[in-house]
Amino acid sequence: MNPARREPLLWIQLLGLAALPLEALALLLVLAGSDPGLFPGFERVLAWALGALAPAVLFWRLPPDLWSLLVVQVPLRGRRPDQLRLSALQTALPLKLVAAGGSLLLLPLLWWSDAAAGMAWAWSPLNASPRLVGLLVALPLLALMLWQWQQLVQVLWLFSRSAQQLEQTLPLSQSQAAQQRLNLGLPLLLLPPLDLPEPPPAPKPEPEPAPEPAAEPESAAEPDPEAAPAPEPAPEPEPVPEPEPEQAEEEPLPASAVVVVDAAVAVEPEQPTEQHDGADLDAEVAEGDELPGGGAEGHGGQTDGTGGGEGEP
Repeated sequence: MNPARREPLLWIQLLGLAALPLEALALLLVLAGSDPGLFPGFERVLAWALGALAPAVLFWRLPPDLWSLLVVQVPLRGRRPDQLRLSALQTALPLKLVAAGGSLLLLPLLWWSDAAAGMAWAWSPLNASPRLVGLLVALPLLALMLWQWQQLVQVLWLFSRSAQQLEQTLPLSQSQAAQQRLNLGLPLLLLPPLDLPEPPPAPKPEPEPAPEPAAEPESAAEPDPEAAPAPEPAPEPEPVPEPEPEQAEEEPLPASAVVVVDAAVAVEPEQPTEQHDGADLDAEVAEGDELPGGGAEGHGGQTDGTGGGEGEP
C-alpha cells in the first residue's frame, strides 16, 4: 500500500477543499467595506501581485512543508523515514507547475470579488473603512488561499503515486528538510500512522469449463450391456513342469565281446589295390612269348578260332 495514505496529517490537509470557498467568501466581505478608488484595475493587479504572485515565487523555491499546518507542525527529529521520503517527491516539475498555476486563478477571483463587493456592503466587517485597509487585509487571504491550493495539489499527487516509486525514492535528511522546505508552525504535532487494512489480492480468473459433448444416439443393433453380460475370460491353465529325462546308464560290454572285436580287427586282411599300370601288362606278354611254339600257336589258334567263329554262321 502507498505509505502516504497512512499519514493522518495528509488527510487533514484535504479539508482545504472546504476551506477555499470560505476564504473566497471572506475576501468578498473584506473588499466590500470600502468604495473602489480612482484606479480600481491597478489596485486589483497590485494586490494580486503582492498577495498571490510573490508567495508563488517563494513557494517555488521553498515548497510548503507537507507536515505543517501553519500553526503547528511535526518536529524534524520526530519524522519517520516514510515522511522524509514523501517530502523528497515535492520537487517534481509537473507538481511545481500545477501548484504555481494556482496564483493565476486568484487574479480573476480577486477581480470578480472586488467588482461584486457592493452587494455585500451591509455584511462587511470593515464597513466604512478606507480602501487601503481593505486591500491590506485581502493580501493575507490571497496568500492563505495559495497555501491551501499548494497543499491540496501535493496531497493528491502523493496519493496517486505507486508504492514502488515511493520505495525507490531516497529520503531527505533532517538538515535538507529544514533548509529546502517552508516549515511554519510550532513543532508540537505528533500523530501515529493509520492502521489501514491492505486490500485483498485480485482473484485469479477461473478457466471456463469445456462444453460437454452431446450424447450420441444408441444404435438399434448395439447390444444391451445389462441384458447380455460379457462372458468372463477362462482362466489360463497353469504350465505343467516337464520331467527331466533321465540319462540312461551305459552298460559295460562283456569281456568276450571285446575279445571278438579285437580278433576281427586283427584278422581282417588289407585289400590290395588293383594296379592297372602299363608295366605289368608288358611283363605278362613277355612271359607268354617265352613259352614253346605251342604257346604262341595256341594263342594264334585262339585267335583264329575267334576269327573262324566270327566267319561261320
